Amino acid sequence: MTLRADESRVDGHWELRDGRMVGDAACERVEKLITKHLERIAADASGWDTLYRDPQDGRFWELVYLHSEMHGGGPPSLIQVDKEAIKAKYGLD
Repeated sequence: MTLRADESRVDGHWELRDGRMVGDAACERVEKLITKHLERIAADASGWDTLYRDPQDGRFWELVYLHSEMHGGGPPSLIQVDKEAIKAKYGLD
């Protein structure tokens, strides 16, 4: 499983199934990407956001939880980030 060259974002969503909130296929894809494909580089000071690099093309991706009003920050999102954002947030060159 890889990220396509035309992708810049993968947003997970939660769905109600059998009375439980569960992640959709995008949540499952994010989990597979961060555990089996992407290389973990750093976490931000809060520990919530994590920076990854795609070894296939060198692009940087940030794992974030955009819904602070939800338990655990809500479903995960992977968002492509540029080097300026990386330097500002993670202190990396």
